[in-house]
Amino acid sequence: MIKVVVCGAHGRMGSTIGRLVNEAADMELVGGVDLKQGSFYGAPVVETGELASLLSRTKPEVLIDFTAPAAAVANVKLAAKNGTALVVGTTGFSPEQREEMARAVEGKVPAVISSNFSIGVNIFWQLLREAARLLPDYDIEVLEAHHRYKKDAPSGTAKTILQILDEELGRREKKYGREGMAERGKEIGVHVIRGGDIVGDHTVLFSGNFETIELSHRAYDRSVFAQGALLATRWVVGKRPGIHGMDEVLALGKQR
Repeated sequence: MIKVVVCGAHGRMGSTIGRLVNEAADMELVGGVDLKQGSFYGAPVVETGELASLLSRTKPEVLIDFTAPAAAVANVKLAAKNGTALVVGTTGFSPEQREEMARAVEGKVPAVISSNFSIGVNIFWQLLREAARLLPDYDIEVLEAHHRYKKDAPSGTAKTILQILDEELGRREKKYGREGMAERGKEIGVHVIRGGDIVGDHTVLFSGNFETIELSHRAYDRSVFAQGALLATRWVVGKRPGIHGMDEVLALGKQR
C-alpha cells in the first residue's frame, strides 16, 4: 500500500487527485496540505506550515504537488529532507526554482517532475519531435488555451513544446502574439488564450506553401492529468534519487 500526501488538496487538481488516490486499491490517502485546514475523502488537510509535522506523523512514501511555484519548492525541500518521494505537476517555475528543487532531491529522493502528466500529451510531444525533424523549413505557430484562473502564461506544456522545437531545430526567436506591420521571419509564433473553464488545449501548426499540418491535444477533464500522476506515483517508489520525467514513467524516448 502506497501512502500518499497531496499538496493543494482543496484545489481543482488536488481534489481530483485525492479522489482517485482514495479510490485506488493500492494506495492510501494519509493527508493533504492547503492554505486552510480541513479534510478530504476522510483524510486530514493541514495548513501549509504544518507539512513537516504531517510528514513525520504519517510517513508517506510519496508526496504529490500541484500548487504554485514558491509553495512547491518549499514542499519539495521538506519532502526530500523527510525521505519522501515526489510527483510534481506544478508549472511556472523559474530556472532558479528548478535548480533549487534539483539540489534538494539529488542524492536523496526520486522525483517525477513534469509540465504535463497526461499520457496523451506525452505521446503528442513524441509526435512533435518527429514532425519537427521532418518539417524544418515550415513556418511554426504554437497555440494554447486554458481556463480563466490559470496564472502562468504560456503554459508549462507550451514551454515544453517550445523546448522540444528548440532541441530539434535550433533556437529560434519566439514571437508572443503579433501586431503592427512586419513580415514573418523564421520565428515561432506563440499565442495564449485564457477563458471560461477550458481544461487545456495545445496546437502546433506547421505551415508550408499550399498546405498546413496541425498537431493538437485537447483535454476534456482534469482526471487525465490526475491519472497520469497516479501512474507516476506507482512508478517513482524505489527509483534512484534525482529528477525523472514522464518519458521514463511511460518508457518513451527523450522529451521532458
